[in-house]
Amino acid sequence: MSNEFDRSVLTTQLKQLGLRQGDIVMTHASMRKVGKVEGGAKTLVEAQLDVVGPNGTLLMALGADEDEAFDAGTTPVDVEDMGILAEVFRTYPDVCVSDHPAGRFGAIGPLARDILEPTPLHDYHGFGSPLERFAKFGGRVLRLGANADTVTLTHYAEYLADVPNKIRVRRRYVRADAGEIWIESLDDTDGIATWPHGDYFEQIYLDYSSTDAVRVGPVGLCKGELFEAKHFVSFAVDWMNHTLAAAE
Repeated sequence: MSNEFDRSVLTTQLKQLGLRQGDIVMTHASMRKVGKVEGGAKTLVEAQLDVVGPNGTLLMALGADEDEAFDAGTTPVDVEDMGILAEVFRTYPDVCVSDHPAGRFGAIGPLARDILEPTPLHDYHGFGSPLERFAKFGGRVLRLGANADTVTLTHYAEYLADVPNKIRVRRRYVRADAGEIWIESLDDTDGIATWPHGDYFEQIYLDYSSTDAVRVGPVGLCKGELFEAKHFVSFAVDWMNHTLAAAE
């Protein structure tokens, strides 16, 4: 097989992985791991749209480049942190973008606005957030070579977990239209609790991926992974309840 993948090959592989017409999908991807794609990251976006069809919705975490004042529509993605696919998706035609400097998402499809809006200013990954609605709408998570610590849904599970003394933070952001603002949330950088073994985000996903809940198959050169958002959230909450709570 050639080491370059075109849109039709990626579409076939995504279907074989289990992606379906009408799916609501949140994607985490490393283009480096996917390999050489004819047309680049834009082709990978279009292959996903081909599979989910006009009734499907794609979602991605975008974040922002914190070195400049935030504008939802023009501030670029921090590519080093989020990957080039997120930036290509942000600028893709008809993608809707949420207006939050700490919790910006992009989405395209009939449920895009329903998932993205509203986003709470504080606790933007918790109750009433795009992550909560994504899970409740029956979303699925697609991982294409992404690191094990990049399942954004874990942040939502942190709000549901019964862990005592969750660590909270208050951080400063600068908006292009309103200047300095302060946003409070659970600590989504270093975690809601100290775990003696390091990054619990990574361990939660490694433990989850060892179950039969994750469908696995090749997409490009990487191992594609697909799973149900609600099921993962329940697993992550139980994991934190038993592991983080015990570490307190």
